Amino acid sequence: MADNGWRVIGQRTAAWFEQPSLTAGAELVRRIAAAGPLPEVDVRPSGVRVRVPAGDDTDWISVLAGVPGDPAALQELRIVFDAMDVPGIREFWRNGFGYPDGPRLQDPLHRDPDLLVVERQDARPLQNRFHIDVVRPAQTVDTVRAGRQPAGAWGVMLPDSEGNELDLVPGDTFAAEDWQTLFAAMTFYPTTSVGQAVQLVTTIAQLADAAGIALMLDVRAGGVIIDHGKDVWEEAGEAFVELATQVQTAARELGLTAAPDQIRFVQLGLAAVDVPAVKAFWTRALGYVGTDDTHDPRRLNPGFIFQQMDAGETERRAQRNRIRLELDVAHDQLPARVEQALQAGGNLRVEQPGRCSITDPEGNELDLIAQKSL
Repeated sequence: MADNGWRVIGQRTAAWFEQPSLTAGAELVRRIAAAGPLPEVDVRPSGVRVRVPAGDDTDWISVLAGVPGDPAALQELRIVFDAMDVPGIREFWRNGFGYPDGPRLQDPLHRDPDLLVVERQDARPLQNRFHIDVVRPAQTVDTVRAGRQPAGAWGVMLPDSEGNELDLVPGDTFAAEDWQTLFAAMTFYPTTSVGQAVQLVTTIAQLADAAGIALMLDVRAGGVIIDHGKDVWEEAGEAFVELATQVQTAARELGLTAAPDQIRFVQLGLAAVDVPAVKAFWTRALGYVGTDDTHDPRRLNPGFIFQQMDAGETERRAQRNRIRLELDVAHDQLPARVEQALQAGGNLRVEQPGRCSITDPEGNELDLIAQKSL
């Protein structure tokens, strides 16, 4: 049987299909929706990621795509908290991200990373080297803070009961009122039918391609998320304001109302003594790009920022973090990804079938995980 590029990634089966433009990606969305149930589709200027529940038939989608999927492009990042107070840590981070409660803490739109809280017994009282930035609409941030006084250099940090740090940042309004600037200019339009979602993403793709502006369009059965990427809207200036206004007009003509309270921007911060070495590891191990901040080239996973740490903080540097990361990759890509991470300065900590734990040059942990069930 020919390999069509589908792989089990986390809890779903996924494929990445190269496409030449947003318009071409939107056309693939239209064909998929016309032929069967609409799966989760993330449209980017360079291609389309499609995800379906594990075990669902995928051959028909491959036929419609007309090109084989690229397994090397598939990955999903997950944030893991080692906690003594599992219920308290779960509730703090569930509230901070705005996720519903459940066995797993997940973005209901399956856009931002899953959160996993794992019980541990040993106290780790010193400050983590990892912290997490979450940007949400200002009114939502006020509600989450609930009278708590944020701290930190920027006045936005909230610690959980064990000292893990959340920088909960209030977003701002934008010239086009349906949009929010959550480090990235973003909006979300809930839809009442697949036809509405397809029509909206088709129109947006055409508008964006005509303007020469790269948007990210995450298409769900319940709506469409539109994102211009971190800080990119500032560089585009008035051209983006015009495009955002056109998108808003098109959505309203379809009878849609924006719901920006359902979206967020997430990035990971990492403090390091040797920032160039640590940054080189994470950039290479995750396949990211960028000079200052680093990000997923397809903008499908959270980005990274790196901050200078005092070399004299020897105890903090020696303490194992309470936060670590897991990266789901395609099963046939795992050996290459492990080798890539080791060549970038990583150290192999634990190796098991389908799972390798690797530390960066300063001991921060990344678990590479692969499942094979296709």
